[in-house]
Amino acid sequence: MPRSPVKSNQRLSIRIDASQKELLMRAASIQSTDLTEFVTRSSVSAAYAIIEQHEHLKLSEQETGYLLNLLENPPAPNDKLIAAAAALPARQ
Repeated sequence: MPRSPVKSNQRLSIRIDASQKELLMRAASIQSTDLTEFVTRSSVSAAYAIIEQHEHLKLSEQETGYLLNLLENPPAPNDKLIAAAAALPARQ
């Protein structure tokens, strides 16, 4: 398979067992691509999905209601919060 040109030539070495490599090669072949392109595309896609999941908070309907209620009706500040606010530098 011809390789797509890349802007840089960074290398990543990994060790996998023979059965894992065979599986990856079979999947790459099914998609008519080479192993490097298949592994790169798959791992980058998985990385984006993991980052997306980590960076976005998903709340249930009950949790959303609880959060909105706290925002609309915040509890009174406790002693620790008052002390922390007092320790902040004055705004200019």
